[in-house]
Amino acid sequence: MTNILIIGAHGQIARVATRQLLERTDARLTLYLRRARRLETLAANPRIRLVEGDATDAATLEHAMNDQDIIYANLSGDMKRQAETIVATMKKAGLRRLIFISSMGIYGEVPGEHYRSILDPYRESAAIVEGSGLDVTVIRPAWLNDDDEIAYDTTRKGEAFVHPKATVSRASVADLIVRLVTQSDFGVGESFGIHAA
Repeated sequence: MTNILIIGAHGQIARVATRQLLERTDARLTLYLRRARRLETLAANPRIRLVEGDATDAATLEHAMNDQDIIYANLSGDMKRQAETIVATMKKAGLRRLIFISSMGIYGEVPGEHYRSILDPYRESAAIVEGSGLDVTVIRPAWLNDDDEIAYDTTRKGEAFVHPKATVSRASVADLIVRLVTQSDFGVGESFGIHAA
């Protein structure tokens, strides 16, 4: 049975991914978030453990990483510092596998668009995880919607982003996360742009 630590578990993508992981896998999930009471309704599930903490709190993060197989980070706020803390704590704990949510546009891969400082936290944090030497997959979603459909395609780093003005469902991003969790070698070392099919 796989143990997955979801950092930023109250995020919109993370909540959809949590539901899909519970429905489609037998994984045990540790949900890590600043205010655990926001997900307390999930605490009755025997496959879920809630941990309250900030992603920059190395001691709490290290405790949460005990016995984990995969770390999935869905961050906001001081993403650079959070990424640095996650990478350092994973190395200290001897963990290798990291799935990391970022944003389209961090490499200048969206034709005709020049995103500036708004993407700096995503660029900086992605650069940290990509340079970490860990078994990393970065996911760069297009604009998101809450449609209950799974319909998407991906591009890789170095390829132009396809359909950047169309929205992709959070369910589609969650499906990609489930694939990364259940197919052990899939996506390691990749940065996937994910867009509507």
